[in-house]
Amino acid sequence: MQRAALFRGGDAQMAAGDLGELLVPYMPTIRVPKSGDRVYKTECAFSYDSPDSEGGLYVCMNTFLGFGREHIERHYRKTGQCVYLHLKRHVRAKVPGASGGALPKRRNAKLFLDLEISSDLNSDDFEYEDEAKLVIFPDHYEISLPNIEELPALVTIACDALLSAKSPYRKQEPDSWEEELQASKHAKTLVQLDNGVRIPPSGWKCSKCDLRENLWLNLTDGSVLCGKWFFDGSGGNGHAMEHYKDTGYPLAVKLGTITPDGADVYSFDEEEPVLDPHIAKHLAHFGIDMLQMQVTENGLRDNDIKPRVSEWEVIQEAGVKLKPMYGPGYTGMKNLGNSCYLNAVMQAIFSIPEFQRAYVGNLPRIFDYSPLDPTQDFNTQMAKLGHGLLSGQYSKPPMKSELIEQVMKEEHKPQHNGISPRMFKAFISKGHPEFSSNRQQDAQEFFLHLINLVERNPVGSENPSDVFRFLVEERTQCCQSRKVRYTERVDYIMQLPVAMEAATNKDELIAYELKRREAEAARRPLPELVRAKIPFSACLQAFSEPSNVEDFWSSALQAKSAGVKTSRFASFPEYLVVQIKKFTFGLDWIPKKLDVSIDMPDFLDISHLRARGLQPGEEELPDIAPPIVIPDDPKALDIDESSVMQLAEMGFPLEACRKAVYYTGNLGAEVAFNWIIAHMEEPDFAEPLVIPAFGEVASSGAAALGAMGLDNQPPEEMVAIIVSMGFQRNLAIQALKATNNNLERALEWIFSHPDPEEESDPALDTMDMENNANANILTETGSEGPRIKDGPGRYELFGFISHMGTSTMSGHYVCHLRKEGRWVIYNDLRVCASERPPKDLGYIYFYHRIPS
Repeated sequence: MQRAALFRGGDAQMAAGDLGELLVPYMPTIRVPKSGDRVYKTECAFSYDSPDSEGGLYVCMNTFLGFGREHIERHYRKTGQCVYLHLKRHVRAKVPGASGGALPKRRNAKLFLDLEISSDLNSDDFEYEDEAKLVIFPDHYEISLPNIEELPALVTIACDALLSAKSPYRKQEPDSWEEELQASKHAKTLVQLDNGVRIPPSGWKCSKCDLRENLWLNLTDGSVLCGKWFFDGSGGNGHAMEHYKDTGYPLAVKLGTITPDGADVYSFDEEEPVLDPHIAKHLAHFGIDMLQMQVTENGLRDNDIKPRVSEWEVIQEAGVKLKPMYGPGYTGMKNLGNSCYLNAVMQAIFSIPEFQRAYVGNLPRIFDYSPLDPTQDFNTQMAKLGHGLLSGQYSKPPMKSELIEQVMKEEHKPQHNGISPRMFKAFISKGHPEFSSNRQQDAQEFFLHLINLVERNPVGSENPSDVFRFLVEERTQCCQSRKVRYTERVDYIMQLPVAMEAATNKDELIAYELKRREAEAARRPLPELVRAKIPFSACLQAFSEPSNVEDFWSSALQAKSAGVKTSRFASFPEYLVVQIKKFTFGLDWIPKKLDVSIDMPDFLDISHLRARGLQPGEEELPDIAPPIVIPDDPKALDIDESSVMQLAEMGFPLEACRKAVYYTGNLGAEVAFNWIIAHMEEPDFAEPLVIPAFGEVASSGAAALGAMGLDNQPPEEMVAIIVSMGFQRNLAIQALKATNNNLERALEWIFSHPDPEEESDPALDTMDMENNANANILTETGSEGPRIKDGPGRYELFGFISHMGTSTMSGHYVCHLRKEGRWVIYNDLRVCASERPPKDLGYIYFYHRIPS
């Protein structure tokens, strides 16, 4: 049957008396949704079509998956499922004379509880009509609903249960991330006292105990009080809760979480985090300008007061009229609640041709070979997201005003502007303790998480993550014997330290800090911000300088000694990702961010950082492993806190960092980092470290300490670490066996044995070695080694991700990309031509190699 005939719609209506007989053959395939079943009635599994789309959405009555018009035939052919519920929302202009100001008319209000009304349409001028039909394939018979009298009871019950089913992204179990915050019942009717309270931009403290952390602003009377509940995990004295019990004022917002996109709001009465749709108005009552994050004495911007040049304004290019961009490659992404980190990373990822080819270029094949539940397939969800961002189907300019009346005479066809990546986030964050939450996350950590998933889910012969991978040569020198050791490891990001000591405006910074402290003490508005100006050359120099190796064990001395380490590039990647290490920890262990301006270059040459290997006159450290020491009291085992802090600064949970350092035997942050990448999917990843009893360590082979197991096999922990670096499992086992399970020596063994004794996997021998005009793919250990695209070390900037806020635990991310010769800002759903790209304030930078 041809596509046009299949979807002519309405040509094959059945007589009422024949409906029951018609459905009898299909009754075994029709299911009633049970508790725990997920019903996808608002989004297609392969695209971002919805009941709002022109063709509506078809929901399978057996699997409860939704499909747009383009993809329904694929599902029918693959599964043979014939009965679908077709959902469609119609939007029409109101009949002249209708009462103004009324809510939109919704004939079938219960059909689409989770479907949002388009903000592009004035609800006073349009009405909504929701329509549901049963559709039977392949003849496309349609049965309008409700039709209770004629339909079999099972079908009626199944349709009613499907239509009333909750969103599949709502909370399913206590530890599930997919909790959509609900609007508070108090938000619309909240009474705010006109008591003249104005909240200063900083210097807050609890009005009852002077606590300066975990502070909450009561939205009724403006009281600032400390909290004490599970919502953010912070401690306090509970004065905010006591205030609610005394007054009954129900809503409070956490200070420090307010951004132009929202804030953390808690309802004492409802005993849970909530949404406040009127949060901007409620904050403005106390003088807080939510959009600009700026406060003045009367709550309004005073023309006589010079505004602070905050990073929120500069990075989002506030105050500049930006031209919206539409079409392929200019599609925005909805913020699902602190999901801007995901949006920014995915916009950058799908601006890279290799990712476009791997997923969008292979889209038909990926979809055809996807599992029966495509919502649980990584490559399907990547292809879906890539197509959504690059096709232009969901980024159409608004209709011209002169055409609106003419179109509305028949039926309004809503424009699709932006996509909502709920299904993608649900899958990619499944089982991860941080990304599966609604909390803000570190974009760099999410980037590595994504690369890990790409590596584990190959698509065809081309692995797009190859473009980021490079080898790092680490030269470690014993300061006493002067002997050296060279090792190599795989990495995906160049992490640049911030050379604060090289600031070019130190005098201004000192003066600003004095004024800031005076203003905080006097509770006055802060002075105009002075940001440290750091030369990029100083950061690059700091990267190349030697660093001390804590707790270094010298094989030449057979004892602990002082050691220094330098890092160089053993290969240069096709795409260089540079992270500015802005996030650190204060003396109180509270994460904070260095607010600095770095003159990042448009063109970058790091050829001088090319590794040179063992030099003439250098003598290598002996290949001797340090002795294994099992303490009498395992709980007293030392953990290298400096390595723990290095990992924590990257945004990983503190307990996970401690476990990583412990299980890798204090071999340093780099080795522990690879342990994290290999184990971050485990459910207990962020749980506290539990050190086994001595008997357990001895009897099990002390896997954490590197001793040989009873079955003469290397510890699985160490095998996983090496595999996570890109090496094959059999090579990891061979290397560990050859070095008595010494992880550091095993890595050296891998790079010094290009011809391993064991047979390689025949499939690896046929690996596609793509020839690139500007790069050569190297495999340092034959077919067993990581695939590396090496080439010149000269790059050009094409994108950067910026962060606004005080730490990775809060704030907002946006992405700037250079496309078609101009810079474009991607700020969640807003995609505009950039007028002033803030290249000096970025957090993660993306460079592409310049052709030779």
